[in-house]
Amino acid sequence: MCSPGLVAPVFQRAIMRPKQIIIVGGGTAGWMCANLLATKWASTGTQITLVESSSIGTLGVGEGSTPFLRTFFAQLNISEEQWMPACDATYKCGITFPNWCSEQANNSYFHPFYSEIDSQLVTDFFSACNQRREGFDCDSHPDHYFVTAYVAQQNKAPKLAQHGHSDIDYAYHFDATKLGLFLKNHGLSLGVKCIDDEVTKVNSGPLGIEALETKQNGILYADFFIDCSGFSGLLIQQTLGEQLIDYSGYLPNNRAVAIQSENAENSVLKSFTLSKGLKHGWRWSIPLQSRTGNGYVYCSDFVSEQAAEQELREEINDFESKAVHLRWTPGRINQHWKQNCLAVGLSQGFLEPLEAPMLNIAQQTCEAFIEFVETLTNAEQSRQQFNLLINNMIDGTRDYLQAHYKLNSRTDTPYWVFNRENRVQSAALKDILSAWSTSGVFEHSLARHQQLLTYKKTSWYCILAGMHHYSAPTKGALRLTRKKRQRAQQQCQQLAAQFIDQASYLVPKAISLL
Repeated sequence: MCSPGLVAPVFQRAIMRPKQIIIVGGGTAGWMCANLLATKWASTGTQITLVESSSIGTLGVGEGSTPFLRTFFAQLNISEEQWMPACDATYKCGITFPNWCSEQANNSYFHPFYSEIDSQLVTDFFSACNQRREGFDCDSHPDHYFVTAYVAQQNKAPKLAQHGHSDIDYAYHFDATKLGLFLKNHGLSLGVKCIDDEVTKVNSGPLGIEALETKQNGILYADFFIDCSGFSGLLIQQTLGEQLIDYSGYLPNNRAVAIQSENAENSVLKSFTLSKGLKHGWRWSIPLQSRTGNGYVYCSDFVSEQAAEQELREEINDFESKAVHLRWTPGRINQHWKQNCLAVGLSQGFLEPLEAPMLNIAQQTCEAFIEFVETLTNAEQSRQQFNLLINNMIDGTRDYLQAHYKLNSRTDTPYWVFNRENRVQSAALKDILSAWSTSGVFEHSLARHQQLLTYKKTSWYCILAGMHHYSAPTKGALRLTRKKRQRAQQQCQQLAAQFIDQASYLVPKAISLL
């Protein structure tokens, strides 16, 4: 890092590992990026500096992850015993989706994290789904074929009561503010330099960002800059001119209200995220060890902020806790890596909280950047391929999120009818939904679009079957399918019984660290 007044480094045209990197903005995304870069490059002489302002703060609302967060901590060699108690974290076995369909006997489904333990039964699930598509009256509900669903229903952790490898995939719930602080402390231990200051001006030139001007530390120079400044996109959007591509036509939700509620003493510690359909959107419930994160995601065209907050408070029976209102325009930029700047986190775009995808996108962006820098030599080619990779990942996520709304069967409010009848959708999503509803091999459609699918085969089967996207059955039940369903239930129950209650597993570990 050059001190104020020294000669600025010359940015190299050819791709090479940067010697000096400045990250603008902290929070979970900023410190995640700092830790990954420091783990990979600090030992080779790369200096990483993160500039954040304590007076500005971060959102600290996103509190769920995908299983990819496990690989992040593995790269940092940080165990669950180290970070989970410090971040009020719990295990997440999947997501349950009640009230997305019209009233019926089973108006909910569970989206599991498919793993090795399910491999014996998933073929039976796929077979039941395809038989149901052909008109047979058979049980193809995903809740009945995945061990994770049974583990979550019983509020168990994805850990065996008797120590051993469980072969079950899982994710986490966590306090986002505490996770950011934990990652900050770890990053500092890796040699990351932190400057508490506010950027007042960004100097740029033909090759990209040249320097930052700050209130307290003067001018800061680097070879490469990473924009973790949030929705403002201080570097990538405001300075380098990247424009947000508006995805409101695909995903109309643009507002959320969040409320944190303290857990009652001896309350059940759930191991799944609740994503429950409400009148004009859906609400999340994220269980942490000491509290529960609640929120209502909606579209401002259908309900006001005040009415949404009131509906959420009535839903969770909390009329006193502080409410935080959030606004965004769903979409993404086109060039996440532009010149000598990389956008990570909210600066590169935001879709919505459904399925908790955004932290994973930030992680994948940073990891892919490191890989591209280390393996490719042509600067322009590297950036083009990288940006295509990230855009496909975000657009694939967009399509899977929109599928939830396209598949809803509610008629009680204009919001749900509008989303179901919305004709703004990608060609890939249109083809996938059409292929499911017609005769033939559904997986041929998935194969046609495999380069654009962020969510793979099992997830698509689960959402389509879970949301009852079938015509009325025209044929009777198949005896063999019914037997396979019974076998799946028995096997899932037997396997789930081997896992331990989440509170029994986590609470003693947290107490031991006090």
